[in-house]
Amino acid sequence: MRPCNFGGRFWKTPPSCQFYPFKKYQAFLTMKIQPVAILFFLGMLAACGTGSKQPNTSDWHPVNLRFPTPWSEKVQPESPWPAYPRPQMTRDNWLNLNGLWDYAILPRFGAEMDSAQGQILVPYPVESPLSGVGRSPGIQNDIWYRRAFSVPESWAGQRVLLHFEASDWETSVRVDGKAVGAHKGGYDPFSFDITDFVSPGKTHTLTVNVWDPADLGHYNPHGNQSARPSGVFHTSASGIWQTVWLEPVPQTYIADLHIAPHFDEKAVVVSAEVRHARENQVVSLAVTDEKGQIHLAKAAPGQPLRVGFEEVRAWSPDDPFLYALTVRIQEGGEAVDEVKSYFGMRKSDLQKDEKGQTRLFLNNEYVFQNGILDAGIWPDGVYTPPTDEAMRADIETAKKSGFNLLRKYAKVESRRFYYWCDQIGVLVWQDMPAMSVGHLMPGQPDLTLPEPQVRQFETELRQMILTHFNHPSIVVWVPFQEGWGQHRSAEIAEIVRHLDPGRLLDLASGWESRGLGDLSDLHHFPDPNMPDLETGRAAVLGEFGRISFPVENHVWSDLTWGFQKVESEEELRVLYENYRSTIRRLEQDGLSAAVFAQLTDVETQTNGLMTFDRQVQKMPAAFLRAIHSGDYVVAPLILPEETHFSDALAIAIKHPQQLPIYYTLDGSEPGPQSKRYDGIFSIAQTTTLKAVAIAPDGRKSQVVSRHFEQMPIGKPRYLFAWHPKYSAGGEYALFDGKTGSLDFSDGRWQGFLSVPAAIDVKLPAGRVVHEVEMGFLQSQLGRIFLPKKVIVSISDDGNIFTDIGERDFEPTPDNKPSIERVRFKISRSEPFRYLKINAVNISVCPEWHDAAGQPAWLFMDEITLR
Repeated sequence: MRPCNFGGRFWKTPPSCQFYPFKKYQAFLTMKIQPVAILFFLGMLAACGTGSKQPNTSDWHPVNLRFPTPWSEKVQPESPWPAYPRPQMTRDNWLNLNGLWDYAILPRFGAEMDSAQGQILVPYPVESPLSGVGRSPGIQNDIWYRRAFSVPESWAGQRVLLHFEASDWETSVRVDGKAVGAHKGGYDPFSFDITDFVSPGKTHTLTVNVWDPADLGHYNPHGNQSARPSGVFHTSASGIWQTVWLEPVPQTYIADLHIAPHFDEKAVVVSAEVRHARENQVVSLAVTDEKGQIHLAKAAPGQPLRVGFEEVRAWSPDDPFLYALTVRIQEGGEAVDEVKSYFGMRKSDLQKDEKGQTRLFLNNEYVFQNGILDAGIWPDGVYTPPTDEAMRADIETAKKSGFNLLRKYAKVESRRFYYWCDQIGVLVWQDMPAMSVGHLMPGQPDLTLPEPQVRQFETELRQMILTHFNHPSIVVWVPFQEGWGQHRSAEIAEIVRHLDPGRLLDLASGWESRGLGDLSDLHHFPDPNMPDLETGRAAVLGEFGRISFPVENHVWSDLTWGFQKVESEEELRVLYENYRSTIRRLEQDGLSAAVFAQLTDVETQTNGLMTFDRQVQKMPAAFLRAIHSGDYVVAPLILPEETHFSDALAIAIKHPQQLPIYYTLDGSEPGPQSKRYDGIFSIAQTTTLKAVAIAPDGRKSQVVSRHFEQMPIGKPRYLFAWHPKYSAGGEYALFDGKTGSLDFSDGRWQGFLSVPAAIDVKLPAGRVVHEVEMGFLQSQLGRIFLPKKVIVSISDDGNIFTDIGERDFEPTPDNKPSIERVRFKISRSEPFRYLKINAVNISVCPEWHDAAGQPAWLFMDEITLR
């Protein structure tokens, strides 16, 4: 017996404790793998029975479910998530342990669970409404689970495996009070052989203890989960969040499969890990092709099985064909164990196009990867979709909208998610969830981490790759995102290359890839752009967009977030059209992929294609399909973007397809009868411009509209430029009468990164001003602070200024967003012509802040003259 430290307690652990996924054969890990694909029907396997009396479900109900999805009411407490949890290695017999369990949330190093505090619906995380608990356990507490179960008598003589598809984060397990094993990790499946702890037909007690440090533990990969949700960081998901189940297996059994398609060689190599193999046993492989022909291979346990084909049918988003396969262990002509699986003939690599540019290729053909970011967060289940149908619907929405790629953002999903991507035909770029160990900005070196943090990250990275290796839909691994937790870049790149040389590597999505990996990945918000072309690496746009469009009655809170805000579906459509036109141009310049952010709103993030509750799709699927296919009349683009001016303003109207444009200046609807645009023109008064493009066959674009307002002040002059992400509309933004909210992304705040907001403006002759007021936003979780100092000055000639007021601020910790209105009285009774405001940025975050030393933001809004 060997002691193991489970959550601070030492329990005796028997040597029979086993973990899943099982270690792959190293010889097969280093193979040159060129994956591929097919259509294979995998029927839903029902659980073989409850095996124990189920708790009374009549009293169960979701807690604080104020944001239901269409599937919330379909959750059945007696059988949540009944679908077979491991679609790529199926057996007929299994027992689903999902349902109502007793639970208690207790101090971490205090008493163990005695009496229950209530019931929790597994597999929904404890914070979720669908769990029936709906609260955070906190880093100082453990979550305890308990339920009765029994092993069917028909399983006698077989080994019994207890599977956890995922539990976040440190999990320890007992049967009848005896420790059977423990696991650290939030995203990978793990298993224990509990044969020696159970007797068929007898009732047993299963007790599970979970501790989740969320983003406060500093060494556990957790993605964007946070105990303090804000901006891109959302509610955490603690404890069991995927299916728990039992499985009977024979004494000699198949523990894992490693499936490696070789596209160019028209072959597949399958390696089966066999537990407790005997000398006279043989492993057989049967593969069924598209014509129904069966291809066979046999080998001794531990040896690879290879099947070749005369012709292959490739897996792709356009044709997601999957080959069916069966692996058996045979002894004396009899089957000892049998599992069913599938694979796709798919190759993902880099090749050069006819221009010599390095591109992403799929099955030896260039395919532009048109992606959408998918966080996979739910208002009712947080990490756990309410049902399998709900999860599939998200994937189908992306596909129906013309996207062929999902970038799985900061989360690893259940095995059924990737199964549906395989079946539906959607490519996947898979992120590795980050740790809360720091954040590097462009140009900064890798973080230096303690060895325990490095080892834990590497362990969970390896398990992610090994667990999901066989899915043809996954074409790219993404270890780091925008510098979060980025460390030992070269070592991490080598680990991924060694484990999976047949897929592409995007080492660091967004920035600082160190020249490593296959992709040069740029993030650019909100409009699309591309990185410089490189020899040997494909240029991709890993994220763009994040356009905030809050839909009334479908927003999580009054605080909403995005890099640009629009007020209507029409405005969103026009903006998206223009972005897609830019992407088509960038593709001609060498861009191989673009990922729009994002598929759904997530809590305060209102930049999704769908609302957080999945009730509203903000742009119709048919519209998006047409835009993505190019079979659409794109709306004209009106320039400049600034809508305020002083004397006169030059106007240009452009169209990416060079179609004729017709416009009006009086607010009326444009058409063929309107003035045709023939070049730049000027306006010298407040004007509403509307324009439409008309194709030769008579098809019209959407009408675009822009209201230009003449201002009673001169053009403001800025000593330092605002940040391009937060222009608030340009030079006149601080005088346009639009006041910012507590949401820094509402499009009305002008943002300055590390530099002051220093502005002077010329006033109309004879204007008397007695008071100046301006607003500043503080949102410290977003690194937005009040200015260090504000100075207001006036001048008669624009050269010599006199200070009329000054105010100092001392930064103090305060995580609650607030707006500070600052007023200055002007005692001078006669007019002056120039006003200057200098708001001094604190430059870097204070020492007490989580991001100490990193650049600080200054957000300024409406300047009012009275």
